[in-house]
Amino acid sequence: MSDPTREHRISSFLIAAGWGQATRQPLAGDASARRYERLAGKQGFSVLMDAPPISGESVARFARMARWLRNCGFSAPEILAEDDAAGLLLLEDLGDDLLARLIAADPSREAPLYAEITDFLLALHRHPAPDFLLPLDGPALAELTRLAPEWYLPGIGAKPNAAASEVPGLIEAAYCKLNDQTPVASLRDFHAENLLWLPGRVGPARLGLLDFQDAVATHPAYDLVSALQDARRDVMPAVEATERARYTRAKGLEQGRFLAIYALLGAQRSLRILGVFARLCMVAGKPHYVDLMPRTWAYIERNLAHPDLADLAAAIHAALPAPTPERLERIKGQCGQHLKH
Repeated sequence: MSDPTREHRISSFLIAAGWGQATRQPLAGDASARRYERLAGKQGFSVLMDAPPISGESVARFARMARWLRNCGFSAPEILAEDDAAGLLLLEDLGDDLLARLIAADPSREAPLYAEITDFLLALHRHPAPDFLLPLDGPALAELTRLAPEWYLPGIGAKPNAAASEVPGLIEAAYCKLNDQTPVASLRDFHAENLLWLPGRVGPARLGLLDFQDAVATHPAYDLVSALQDARRDVMPAVEATERARYTRAKGLEQGRFLAIYALLGAQRSLRILGVFARLCMVAGKPHYVDLMPRTWAYIERNLAHPDLADLAAAIHAALPAPTPERLERIKGQCGQHLKH
């Protein structure tokens, strides 16, 4: 049931922005509490972002990062109207050509579109990270991995053991050992379903950017592994290897060291995602995220095969059982039954 008070606030916002007579059509959302609508009016099209403050979302973070990206020449949506207190933004409509959709329709486009992703990251990383971004450093990366034992283990009916408590410290230690790069701006939730193809624009601006309100300052490999080890779709191994090598060559990085921290960040991200997907099912009532867990686990196994991560691999294998079909069904059986904590 819609909230009439919320709807009145939205209507007032749109009237003040000059879009009060526009038609409104719901758009597919994401894993967050945000909601989106496409507006069609005499001015053309725009997108409404509805992120009620009670949900813990912040449109101010999105707007600040959008303006920074646009000032750097990248294609974040223009902010057409903003009400931070109400959690409302009116955004430029960048269209529907998500990279994931384009590749699904024509798999031959995967290699050239992922080359565009690498080119974008190379351009993004030439800009110093803005000082308003929070750091995603060793301690922060370690802390985020606690989501796996916190949600995945109870979901499959297992209890955290001593090995689970060792994993965050091993993540932090490995990061401190392998990291030798200045932090860069990371859009964080950076993958083919959050990137739009804008062929009428030039250079890195040909990628339209979505869902970057959680941007951080972290290692340059973070967004690269986010795109190339996508929890939502399989990227061809040859494409991953090519783009990873192309990035390291362009940056003049020592490939062996980069591959080690790329594997570490890939394992860290997938551990966190495993916990997030379990929580999205058990708390938010979104069972389809459970179906993505086998791919996420495969990334964990692939990354932990790196010889520099042997200690971490041993701890994770002792801490977390693999997501077998029976265990995944157990998580689905608890869909929407848990309170968030």
